[in-house]
Amino acid sequence: MAHGTHDHPGERAHHDPIRLLGIRDTPLSLDEVFRAVGDRAAGGTALFVGTVRNHDMGADVDALSYSSHPSAEMELRRVAEKVVANYPVRALAAVHRTGDLAVGDVAVVAAVSCAHRGEAFAACRQLIDELKHEVPIWKHQSFSNGTEEWVGAC
Repeated sequence: MAHGTHDHPGERAHHDPIRLLGIRDTPLSLDEVFRAVGDRAAGGTALFVGTVRNHDMGADVDALSYSSHPSAEMELRRVAEKVVANYPVRALAAVHRTGDLAVGDVAVVAAVSCAHRGEAFAACRQLIDELKHEVPIWKHQSFSNGTEEWVGAC
């Protein structure tokens, strides 16, 4: 087989690549998500970790809480299925936290394994971008200046 062809089964999407999806009110585990996307045919795994930062819009963040609509997991699955349709994904996983979080806490973890790194990066980028844009999860921020703000899916 010539280098660069896509004839090997490892080059094609796994038959059921969506391994782990969830909206949780408990701390997230990077190890759990990384293990979920393990695949012997994957040459690249892209892992995105979103954390609570200590500032937003020029103000210091004191507290943050996430809440979700009951349809959030269904919408997360729809987003995952779109990523799988666009890229030769070997395995995909994504989890998002709800409830009260502190600065530095892990809010979201998304991971994608593909045969090649470029595909893994691109697929993971689409996964996290569409998750943030389309899944009905809202963030309530309290700032040190006494103001508050709700931020949600676009």
